[in-house]
Amino acid sequence: MIAPCEHENRKKHGTDRYGNQRFRCKDCGQTFQEYRVRPIGTMQIDLDRACMALSMLLEGMSIRATARITNIDQNTIGNLILTAGEQCGRLLDSISGISVTDIQIDEIWTFVGMKQRTANLRNLGDDSSVGDNWTYIAVERYTKMVLAHHVGRRDTNDTNVFLGKVRRAIDASLPFQVSTDGLSNYRYGVPFALGSNANFGMLIKKYAAQQQETRYSPAAIIGTEKKAVFGSPDPDSICTSHIETLNQKIRMHLRRFTRLTAGHSKSVEHHVAMQNIFFAWYNWCRKHHTLRQTPAMECGIAMTKWSIRELLESSATC
Repeated sequence: MIAPCEHENRKKHGTDRYGNQRFRCKDCGQTFQEYRVRPIGTMQIDLDRACMALSMLLEGMSIRATARITNIDQNTIGNLILTAGEQCGRLLDSISGISVTDIQIDEIWTFVGMKQRTANLRNLGDDSSVGDNWTYIAVERYTKMVLAHHVGRRDTNDTNVFLGKVRRAIDASLPFQVSTDGLSNYRYGVPFALGSNANFGMLIKKYAAQQQETRYSPAAIIGTEKKAVFGSPDPDSICTSHIETLNQKIRMHLRRFTRLTAGHSKSVEHHVAMQNIFFAWYNWCRKHHTLRQTPAMECGIAMTKWSIRELLESSATC
C-alpha cells in the first residue's frame, strides 16, 4: 500500500480570494491550503484595528462615532459585530457546570427600530424584529459571572427559553438561592427549570404609578416586598441589587441601550450580536473592581484576564 503524501516538500502557490496562503506540493503536485482559524472569519480588516473598533463599541461609542475615529467603514464595523457576535455567542453557550450559591435574575428593556407603540400603529406589533425588546440576564452574586442571557419578548415562551439556558450553565446538584423581580412568568418557570435545589424568592417592587403610564423611565419605587416562592430562601438574601448594577453598566457601555438618543439598535441581528460580545467581554476581559479579577477567573474557567484579541481567538475555535 502506498502511503499518502504528507506534502512536507511544499512551496507557496498564491492566495485565495480571502488572502489566505495556498501551497503546492513539489512531490505530488497537489495544491492545498493549511487550515487555520481566523479570529474574525473571512474579514480582511486588520485584527488590531478590529480590536480597537470593538473596544470603542464596548466603551459606549456608537457605530458611526467608531467609524469616524478609526476610519473604518461603518458597514465593515457592522459586519465585524455580526462575526464577533456569532463567535462570542458560541463561547457563552459553552458555559456549563458552574458552581453557584446565589443567582440573581432580571430583565433590561430597550427597543429595536421603533417603539412598540409605533410598531402597533404600523401593524407590526407581532413582528419580533421591531418594537420593545427585553434581555433576560442571570448573574451569580458572588463571582459576578453572567451565567446566561436571552434576547426576546417578555412572555412565557422567551422566559422558559432563558431559564433553560440558565439550567444548562449551572451545577444544580447542590442547594442554591435564586432571586428575581415580580415577573409572574418566573413563579412556576424557575422551580420547573432549575429543579428542587433552587430556593426561590421574589423581590416585588411597588411603584408610585403604573409603569405603562410612565414615558421615559420606570416610576419611582415606593416600597418592596420579599416573598418566598419555592424551597427555603434566606429572606435577607432575596435581592436584585447586583444585577441591577449590571443593568446600569450595560446602559453605560452599550450605546444602543442609552435612552433618549438616536443610538438605538436598527436591526435585531446586530442587537443580539453586540450583547453576545458585551457579555463575553464582561466575563473574560473586564476586571471586576471588587473581585480584582475577571468573573471567569473567579469561577475557575480562565487563568488570566483576556484581551479582546484573545477573546476573538478563543471564541473562533468554539
